[in-house]
Order: sequence, then C-alpha cells, then structure tokens
Amino acid sequence: MSRKDVAKLAGVSEATVSRVMNNVGPIKKETREKVLRAAEQLGYELNALAQQLARQKSGNLGVVLPHVPKVHLFSTYYFSEILSGIAEVARKQNIDLLMVFQDPAKQRDYTKLFRSKKIDSCIILGSTDSEEERTALQELTDHSYPFVIINQRYAGMPFRFVDGDHVYGSYLAVSHLLEQGSKRVALLNGPKQYSNSIDRYNGYLKALHERDIHCQEQWLVEGNYSRRSGMNAAKKLAGLIEAGEIDSIFAANDRMAIGAMEGLAAHQLEAGKHYRIIGYDDSDGAKIVTPKLSSISVPFYEMGVKAATMLLDDKHREESHAIMPVSLVIRQSSI
Repeated sequence: MSRKDVAKLAGVSEATVSRVMNNVGPIKKETREKVLRAAEQLGYELNALAQQLARQKSGNLGVVLPHVPKVHLFSTYYFSEILSGIAEVARKQNIDLLMVFQDPAKQRDYTKLFRSKKIDSCIILGSTDSEEERTALQELTDHSYPFVIINQRYAGMPFRFVDGDHVYGSYLAVSHLLEQGSKRVALLNGPKQYSNSIDRYNGYLKALHERDIHCQEQWLVEGNYSRRSGMNAAKKLAGLIEAGEIDSIFAANDRMAIGAMEGLAAHQLEAGKHYRIIGYDDSDGAKIVTPKLSSISVPFYEMGVKAATMLLDDKHREESHAIMPVSLVIRQSSI
C-alpha cells in the first residue's frame, strides 16, 4: 500500500499523510486520527529510513542515564517508573527511545548526541550539581537543543526540569513523626550535590522549627541513596537510639530506610517498637518489608510522562518546569 492509498481512504492530501506519518508540523487531532486509522486499516508502514530523511531528524528521544557499576538501574523503582512514563508518551508519538549511559568519570558532552543526529531531544536523569554538569547543560541551552532534567534543579540557571515537591514531602514526613510523639528526629539524607537532598533538609528543618525544636548536629547522617549506605549508617543510628539522643528517623529514600532497618535489627532494635522510621518514594520495597515502611509517595511515572510531553507535545513545548505533588503513606514503621 502506498501513501496515495492512505490519502484516498482518509480523504486528505498525500502531503497531509506525509506530515502525520513524519510527525511534522501542526495537525488537527481529528485529521491525525483519521490518517492513522486509514494507515492501520491498509497496513501501511512508513519506511523508518525514509521517515528520518524526510524530517532530517533521527526520530529518537534520548534518555541520559548514569552508569553506576553493580547497580541494576532498570530494576530500581525510581528509574523503572520514570522510564515507563517516558516510554508511554514516546510510543503514542511514534518516537523511539535511545538510552545513553553517562560514565561519571568521563567528560560531559551532551551536544555530541545532537550533532551526530542520534537524538532530536533528550531527558536527563541522575544529574548532579557540579561545575562540569552546569557547563554541559549550558552548552545545550546555547545551541537551543531541547532537553528536560528530571529530579534535579540548578539555582539561577534556566534549564527546563520536572521535579517532585520534596520540601513539602519532607515536611509531611517529619511532621507525621512529631505528631506521633517523636521529639528527636534524625535525618538520613543523600549527598548535597542533589537538589532533592537540599529540599529534604529544608523540609526537615521547617517541620522542626514550627515546633520550636532545634536541630542537633548528631541528628544529621549522610548516605548516598543506596541500601548499603543505610546499613552502614545503622551503627551510628543505633548508638544514638540507645543513648536516647534520637527516637525516630526520616530517611531520604526507601532504599536507605530499608538498609537502616536491617542494620538496626542486628542491634536488636525494631522499627515501630524501639524507634519510628519513615522513608521516601513509596517503592515496592516499602510495602513488603517488615514492619511495612511509612513513606512519601512520589509520582515518578507521571514525572516521566510530563518530561516527555514537554518535549514531544506541541502544546507543552513552552513550559519551563513542573513540580509534581507528593503525599504521605502511613504504615506500621512510624506509628
């Protein structure tokens, strides 16, 4: 079947069929659906190479991911949910995804992906606030290459981003612990190179200050968002609990919370009995660990959808950012 056959069945011009199949230019929704129905009915598929040549684009949406040795990114709740959201929008737009793994030890050069025609736009995950990263992102901006960052913001920089309302989420978590009777809440946070770590700290402080509680230096413990770092922090946390210096823990993600719970169990300290704990992300692990982990639910899937929509949907191309709402999920570990 040819483009001419599709045009005849849909009642439109061949040029309109070409624009719809190549996803070029503004097309009325009704017209697009009519052409796609006709193409499906006739079994018409546009040759992928011809499609790329017609648009002089790759047809790929790039997703930049951090390369983390010994970590299976696609099995982690955070990445799998975001990628699922991105993929759903790309599928509907007939766009392919190109996964690009960024080695933290190598120099950043995102523009190379665009110059080589590998991608037409990109979503960046796992970025950190460093001078090198800022320079690489500024180069994308200077060349007007379209990109969106997920779960990282850069103060004073005009980069487009999608993020969760982590200040409020942390405020909710710590407020909940204090309302349950806790008075000395430890913060098991991630590195400050991530904006969401700073957000969690600010939300934590806000909840304490509202109740005239002064944050103590020993209450602040740092991990790296891994389960192992939570286990490593457990020795210090156990000492604080046993000394009566803390009575609860707010962990910046569920992986660290679960690791801390495992490590504290080795000290015969049980969540919900000897201390309260609440995590962040509301991952699958929070629902199956014993006791079940209270957590802040973050709409990672919707964040992926939003980021891809900002790049692929004409109606949203002018949006500069989006802050997605979060919510508190209460389970046994914090009551």
